Amino acid sequence: MGVRVTGLNSGMDTDSIVEALVSAQRTKVDNLKKKQTKLSWTQDAWKSLNTKIYSFYSKTLNNAWLSTTFNLKKNVVSDTSIATVSGGSVNGTQSLEVNKLAQNAYLTGGKMTRADGAALTDATKLSELTGYAGGSSTITINGKDIKLTDDMTLSSLTTKIKSAGVNVSLDANNGRMFVSAKKDGEAGNFTISGDTTALAALGLETIDSTTASHDATTSTGASFIRGQDAEIKLNGAIFTSDTNNFSVNGMSITALKETNGTSVSVSTNTDVDAIYDKVKDFFKEYNELIKEMEKLYNADSAKGYEPLTDDEKEALSDDEVEKWETKIKDALLRKDTTLSDITTTLKTAMMQSVTIGGKDYNLSSFGINTLGYFEASDNEKGVYHIDGDKDDESTSGETDKLKAAIASDSDRFISFFNKLAKGVYDDLGKKMKAIKNVRSAYTVYNDKEMQRQYDDYADQISTWEDKLKDLEDKYYKQFSAMETALAKINSQSSSLAGLLGTGTSS
Repeated sequence: MGVRVTGLNSGMDTDSIVEALVSAQRTKVDNLKKKQTKLSWTQDAWKSLNTKIYSFYSKTLNNAWLSTTFNLKKNVVSDTSIATVSGGSVNGTQSLEVNKLAQNAYLTGGKMTRADGAALTDATKLSELTGYAGGSSTITINGKDIKLTDDMTLSSLTTKIKSAGVNVSLDANNGRMFVSAKKDGEAGNFTISGDTTALAALGLETIDSTTASHDATTSTGASFIRGQDAEIKLNGAIFTSDTNNFSVNGMSITALKETNGTSVSVSTNTDVDAIYDKVKDFFKEYNELIKEMEKLYNADSAKGYEPLTDDEKEALSDDEVEKWETKIKDALLRKDTTLSDITTTLKTAMMQSVTIGGKDYNLSSFGINTLGYFEASDNEKGVYHIDGDKDDESTSGETDKLKAAIASDSDRFISFFNKLAKGVYDDLGKKMKAIKNVRSAYTVYNDKEMQRQYDDYADQISTWEDKLKDLEDKYYKQFSAMETALAKINSQSSSLAGLLGTGTSS
């Protein structure tokens, strides 16, 4: 577009006239931009809600239909200084002995000194050690030969020892090396052999961990602790582990102290309170999701409100713009049929009956209900309350049927809740299946369809903006031609007036 000439000769406000002539087309562009903006906000609203729905589906619901989630046990150990116990699959009292605690193989080297009495450092050479015979020699750790030379430093030696599959560190201040196993328990035991003179100078000594005593002090002043596995006896059966942790029949046992032939009792019972709290946590998350979905669906109408153009925003304060846009955003999913369908799916699935042992149960069987239509607050008619829940002012005064049911027959309740959750999980999962060109997997709204619509708006806006520019250029060219013509007329008039003026004077 060239330079636009304004009404210098005509005295007309060309810009205002052109703006008026293209106003209808500009309105079309503005309306398309408003629709695109509103669609973008709707996409964001759905993305946010979909994230919460998918989290409930993939985590809360997925865990709820697993039997292990609610199979919670409480254990009492008669002497907690001997062991700690958690979990378990069956109730009852068991006998436990801790025969041995796990120990990693560990060698505290004897003290090394320099022949000249100087302080030991990482850079000290082997030839400078007291008792070192000089020349080359070999020591073997875990079957790996390490060749020693006079000019080898202690730092270099520790690096080579590490390559033999053990941990080693040098404490130069105390003049000792510390060697430990990389593997836990008996499997980590290591051997040291080789030139006895060199080993003595290094504070080490030939060690065969298979025959060494559990805690032995050698002639060099080194101390060796042999690695061993932990061993417990549970109800007369022996179990071993390379650590002090055991997993037996769903029960986690941590051995703390050897019992020396005596036993402690471990009593396992259903943890009623823990199961009850798990159920409360489930419904807390479910209720929050339902309330948000109901709030979005029942939002106040924003009829008459549309996204603002840049010019419209300039006429308002920032606070007014924010309130205007919030009004629109809050109502984006109002009366949305997809949202209604998802909400109904969840509510219906939660009301289903489950057959256990030939008898039908539902949530109401365990004192879990929604409030009456006139009792429930707005957007909370699908919210569940647990009778006797001390934290729920609506039902805290009711008889606690849930806790009583868990205490009397936890297997029945757990089986019911697992099957109920699986049914809800399956029904919601069907609503989240991918549909080609319509929605992605694990998505409850038509994200692909919305994106195509958004892109279509972008194409339309681009097309109309090009048309608008061409139209403006057309009008400006017409006004430019008019201005040029007027300029010529004015020039001719001036020349004629000049000639006439000259003739009169003569």
